[in-house]
Amino acid sequence: MTRPGVDRERLLKRLHARIRACTKCVDAGYLERARPIVAGSIRDRIAIVGQAPGAVEMTVGQPFSGRSGAELRRWLGEAGIDEDHLPYRTAITKCFPGKSPSGSGDRRPSPAEIALCRPWLDQELALLRPKVVLLVGGLAIDRFWGRVPLEAAVGRSRVKDGITYIPVPHPSGASRWLNDAAHRELLRKGLAHLRRAAQALDRQPSGRTMRVPRRKSAPLPFRVALSKVRGREEVITEMPKKKKAAKKKH
Repeated sequence: MTRPGVDRERLLKRLHARIRACTKCVDAGYLERARPIVAGSIRDRIAIVGQAPGAVEMTVGQPFSGRSGAELRRWLGEAGIDEDHLPYRTAITKCFPGKSPSGSGDRRPSPAEIALCRPWLDQELALLRPKVVLLVGGLAIDRFWGRVPLEAAVGRSRVKDGITYIPVPHPSGASRWLNDAAHRELLRKGLAHLRRAAQALDRQPSGRTMRVPRRKSAPLPFRVALSKVRGREEVITEMPKKKKAAKKKH
């Protein structure tokens, strides 16, 4: 008899395949190119919901791979979640929306794009059944917390239908919100909420927790470098050199 968890895992893999094949926003004329990005396992009990992938994410094919992702992973480390145990990662919209017309940061997805992508996120969370959802940035906070100023949400947590929601600001360097010391203190409180929620998951006697070591995925066949020139992000594709076969001794 097939285990329910195995069925859900197969369903999530099929959902991921459907998401990655989605071209709704291209067909509607909102994007020139579709490359939906999502990552995670059915065993993840924490989900991260961001705004949208960036340029580096589009090239690498993994969520939170660029400069903002590096800062977010640093925040996760402060909450006790290391690189080997990254939670489920998704976003309000799944494709890179392009750069902002103003030239500062990435373009904010339009309400129409958000509406087209919403069923995917709804299906992801329905299958995953996370215990904790980390809301990263204004779009995610608006969707699950309500349209409020960042300072009215960050630093707090809320439990609804058995799910703990924890808002944090977007880790983008283009944001000036964290320049304020009071806002940095709110972020610290938010990460403390995340740490406590993660520790509570670890103490649960049944089920797989987020800290059980999972098999590491194979390294990407290229490296990602962050350019220091004008704060731009670049992806440097560099195929690894093949090892020379050792000569046999006769």
